[in-house]
Amino acid sequence: MTAPARERARIPRLADDYTPAAAQARLDFLRAAAGVTLAHVGRHGVDPAAVAGNIENFIGAAQVPIGVAGPLLVHGEHARGEFYVPMATTEGTLVASYSRGMKLLHEAGGVRTTVMADRMQRAPAFGFDSAREARAFGEWVTASFDAIRRAAEATTRTGRLRAIEQFSASRYLFLRFNMSTGDAAGQNMAGKAVASACDWIRQEYPGIRYFCLESNLATDKKSSQLNILASRGKRVTAEATLPAALVRKIMRTDTATMFRARQVSNLGGLMAGVNNNGNHSANAVAAVFAATGQDIANVAESSAALVHTELLESGSYYYSITIPALIVATYGGGTGLPTQRECLELLGCYGAGKVRKFAEIVAATVLCGEISLGSAVVAQEWVGAHERLGRNRP
Repeated sequence: MTAPARERARIPRLADDYTPAAAQARLDFLRAAAGVTLAHVGRHGVDPAAVAGNIENFIGAAQVPIGVAGPLLVHGEHARGEFYVPMATTEGTLVASYSRGMKLLHEAGGVRTTVMADRMQRAPAFGFDSAREARAFGEWVTASFDAIRRAAEATTRTGRLRAIEQFSASRYLFLRFNMSTGDAAGQNMAGKAVASACDWIRQEYPGIRYFCLESNLATDKKSSQLNILASRGKRVTAEATLPAALVRKIMRTDTATMFRARQVSNLGGLMAGVNNNGNHSANAVAAVFAATGQDIANVAESSAALVHTELLESGSYYYSITIPALIVATYGGGTGLPTQRECLELLGCYGAGKVRKFAEIVAATVLCGEISLGSAVVAQEWVGAHERLGRNRP
């Protein structure tokens, strides 16, 4: 005999759902449903009214410890000077390692940063009765670019449609819209703009048999070879030259050993099939993202890194890292929440006109961590550092 269906419990919702009373009603519900106290989840400094548009069914805050690394010396086109970088993490040794890298690079003269590209994508797909019809549609899209651009830009004050790339397969044409999005990360902005453009396209062009606003060719929140080559968000390069004597003094190793280890690391990564040849770029990206209110899921794309090094005739060591898909914002999303805003303000990066500055600081931070970890491994100090600073066990 089939048992009667159990009635589905409903998480409490109030008419005014972003209030202390609404959060408390949900906490009480969860305590009864799960038999847990949730003593710390509900103890925080976040005003529930401030998170409307950032989260639903609000109950509290995940309070990740924030440390600060620095000073980081940057010679960028947008970030210039010394910065103290907030990093939210639970991994012991992380902040210390980045601070050590920043010390080395400060004494070496600083990090040079360059934003090479800036674009955000949405990639709709259009299907037709045959490949030839798909090809004809692509020719029409090229000829109609100005009208498509006007339809897209009608939805935004700051977004601009820069180009539409075309990729064909079978009887489908995939369009990759490339937009600049100001100080916002821009996924939602691009989505709204491209939806408007596609509405115009579908009204104007007959014979479209299939349409999907996002075909997965933008590879939103996942790393891809396409975005490593063509960029998504900011493409940023951070570079520095390390004098041999300074490496011996601070890192207790030598540049020739570091360069050989980099060659071995490239070979090992190739054998493993990794999507980048960096050491641990995700550590810096995730920690800075969590502290500054970025969309954490974008770490999947933003942590891809391309490392290039050269052992110079002088014995100095040139080291660069390119982040091809760094998706950051200094306005909108979680950047306006109180803690996250303060962390951006600490960097001088909150608000309009600051996103490229912030991107350069993130890239420079990644470079410092790459060098620090790489030198710790070859100097046989990596495990010992974790034993001293990374033990938090009962």
